[in-house]
Amino acid sequence: MSDLEFGLDNFGDVPQDDSGALVSHAAAIRQLVDEAVMADQLGVDVIALGEHHRPEYSVSTPETVLAGIATRTSRIRLASGVTVLSSDDPVRVFQRFATVDALSNGRAEVILGRGSFTESFPLFGYDLSDYDVLFEEKIELFVKLLDEKPVTWSGTKRAPLRNAEVFPKTESGRLTTWVGVGGSPQSVVRTAQYGLPLMLAIIGGQPGRFAPYIDLYQRAAAQLGTTAHPVGMHSPGFIADTDEEAKEIYWPHYKIQRDRIGALRGWPPVRRAEFDAEADQGSLYIGSPETVARKIARAVRTLGVGRFDLIYAAGAQPASARLRAVELYGAKVIPMVRDILAG
Repeated sequence: MSDLEFGLDNFGDVPQDDSGALVSHAAAIRQLVDEAVMADQLGVDVIALGEHHRPEYSVSTPETVLAGIATRTSRIRLASGVTVLSSDDPVRVFQRFATVDALSNGRAEVILGRGSFTESFPLFGYDLSDYDVLFEEKIELFVKLLDEKPVTWSGTKRAPLRNAEVFPKTESGRLTTWVGVGGSPQSVVRTAQYGLPLMLAIIGGQPGRFAPYIDLYQRAAAQLGTTAHPVGMHSPGFIADTDEEAKEIYWPHYKIQRDRIGALRGWPPVRRAEFDAEADQGSLYIGSPETVARKIARAVRTLGVGRFDLIYAAGAQPASARLRAVELYGAKVIPMVRDILAG
């Protein structure tokens, strides 16, 4: 699969410095820019930044950070991962990403999602009881905006538009737009309905269990007469020089973050045995470059995806170790995966 693409995803996790202290949110954002510059230099295809509104994350506006990255890079594509469209305004999302597209000479991408975290809803004055209708109406409007023509639209959760022009226009005439899906069949069908590429969030269990979603996407596109694009997947992981080093750097910070989120969602504390099992057989891509490359290649073969994104931080892994993980991904893992799949 020579056309397979590789990305790196980050939610703006606040890392530790060399002394073990958490850095500031501002320093965390600057760290992200440095990691994106390295990824660009090493030939990684995409950097995707997620939107969060919690203290352990530094990125609440991915497109602002992507605009900064745009001015320091030359080829890497600049994506959100995801933009929580339900609690944002589709017109403003389009305008902001069209601006990043201009700054980057056409490298911007937006991945739209409903969001697995809900902090943005009360923060921006939205009612969680409207969770589904907000996304349904707003993605309908956003798809109209992608045509870059005067838009007429009406819904129940936003003021209507009548023959409205939206600026700036992109030079290509089309902003690359994906939909991020965590496992809802309805979301898969909706993505196919609009003819948009599908990005699957595979964050636990065997990757093969997502094969029915890819099949559903392809069948729905065929029945609806739309285009079934190559599907992407993103999964968490971490790379160091050895398997043991990668696990020992990743595990303590992963546990803190996982248990903090789990306490809000009714999950029991994660045990080391579960972590090791997920790293060995599930959807945690943790280890040396060779270990991670072989695991990525298996997942890509199993699902037939066209893009693999590694979420390369989970919690406060040291900034220096994160930069090393980016280096190993670009310099070693990606070439190894290509070699394995070509064999």
